Amino acid sequence: MQNLTVIILTFNSEDSLVQVVKSCKAFASRIIVVDSLSTDTTPMLAANLGCEVVQHPFENYSIQRNWAQTYACLGEQDWVLHLDSDEVVSEELTQSICQLESNPAIDGYLMRRLSYFLGKPIRFGQINPSWHLRLFRASKGFCEERLYDQHFVTSGKIRKMQGLLLDLQITTLEKWTAAHNRWSTAEALEVCSRSSTSERQLTASLFGDLRMQKRWLKNNFWYRSPLLLRAFVFFFYSYFLRLGFLDGKAGLIYHVLQSFWFRYLVDAKIVELQIQQQAYSDNKSKI
Repeated sequence: MQNLTVIILTFNSEDSLVQVVKSCKAFASRIIVVDSLSTDTTPMLAANLGCEVVQHPFENYSIQRNWAQTYACLGEQDWVLHLDSDEVVSEELTQSICQLESNPAIDGYLMRRLSYFLGKPIRFGQINPSWHLRLFRASKGFCEERLYDQHFVTSGKIRKMQGLLLDLQITTLEKWTAAHNRWSTAEALEVCSRSSTSERQLTASLFGDLRMQKRWLKNNFWYRSPLLLRAFVFFFYSYFLRLGFLDGKAGLIYHVLQSFWFRYLVDAKIVELQIQQQAYSDNKSKI
């Protein structure tokens, strides 16, 4: 595959960037690092690795990813691979990309992502399997306009690839919880404004690929299940029914935080927004 541009989003990513960039060298004709005004050595490190570096203030992932792709000025037949600053392309996935042959009928490829937590792979639980569209013809794909849980979308046919995209999550628990605190706010806002979402969205379908199925289940079951209580059901499903306990101590910490902290926090913020919206409506009716 020729004319493949890799776009990497960074912010204070000096601990993981070298691994990410080196994992792309075998197939990338161009690597662009879009940095969100890092305060560490990330921009200098990216430049020393031979990447194009551009600064752009961060609003949300959807805006940043689409801005980065527009900035790249890619042609109709050019391909693009989007990565986060701690996502490493495995050797098997590298071979799959290098062996791709031009097929005008295919416009994108799904990659299976394996997430790590506290340095350990999380192989079980609700997060697996996790497929993401990251490699596609630039003219045919974009990031859906959502505040949280964004996916890339393409209008053409897609196929799955062999090999794993390793989401190393090289971070501390303090940074992990801080990031998920921000994301919980984003998802709560997304849920409370779903009636006004853009048409540029991943199709929710029980008969589509795994991403579409999960979106359909989330829209039709998760969002309709009881607030605050569903986090407990989520933990039981993920940790016991989906064998999350097999991931040991790291798995226990991950599933507890993911369920009783992040998912519960999203619900709590939804309740808070509902209370605020009701108070606003009551005050407005008195005027």
